[in-house]
Amino acid sequence: MQERLSAPTVWKEVCLVKYTDTGIWRNPYLTDATVGTGTRGTGYTPYAVETTDDTVSITDYVYSAPVIDDADLAQKTFSDWMEVADNVGVMLNEKMETAMLAEHAQWTNFDNASIGGSAGNITVATTNIKKIITGIKREIREAGGGDMLARNGGFIVWREADYELVETLASAEGFNTADMVLKDGISQVNGGFKWMGMYHYSSSKHASGHVLAGVKKAFAVGICKSTYGKVKTLINPVVSGAQISGIGLESRIDSKYKAWSKMVPCLFDILVS
Repeated sequence: MQERLSAPTVWKEVCLVKYTDTGIWRNPYLTDATVGTGTRGTGYTPYAVETTDDTVSITDYVYSAPVIDDADLAQKTFSDWMEVADNVGVMLNEKMETAMLAEHAQWTNFDNASIGGSAGNITVATTNIKKIITGIKREIREAGGGDMLARNGGFIVWREADYELVETLASAEGFNTADMVLKDGISQVNGGFKWMGMYHYSSSKHASGHVLAGVKKAFAVGICKSTYGKVKTLINPVVSGAQISGIGLESRIDSKYKAWSKMVPCLFDILVS
């Protein structure tokens, strides 16, 4: 199960992940400097330096707790029980991805007006995918995130149907990239499929009408390191208020997603139809 939890996932690829046993994660920042103008020989007015303490409490958790009766365990092979534990790791990672994509209220709205159309949700099509990509990069630069974009890379986590359109478009244009896509399709190995200067991922876990995009590592998630990846074995666990003769497993991930105030302009909730 720990091997599954350590496997590459979309949420680990795009988020800044901090493993900590501190209950409150603090990310203080300085307010922007005040700049004035003056005339030689005249005085100036100083300003006080101020700090804002941006914080998040790591209080949420996802869990999985399968149980098996002693007789069922005796009649199964050792590998069967290991497959249960392996599946727990897969499901926990998927739940973390769902939780990440449910946090769209923390991001900056990006709608059809952002790509030159009328206000409203975007109907993703091969005719506007490039506008979405270039529009996201433009807004990141306008927000002052150009250096971070160059350093970390930008990303879009498409819905599965949108990702299909990206694949169709990438296979129709260019030379080396098109040949690669035509031969092998596009995959998300090694940090996503890079095209038009952005890393592209897909997920089936989006909240309806929302797609996540932005700069890698701009969205943060704090994880309690002492519970992450730990597995408890429970003897004769309680099920529905009664104790059974059997064995249970218990694993959890305590976490909290946070868009820090300075990072919100570099994270986008693409509003889609």
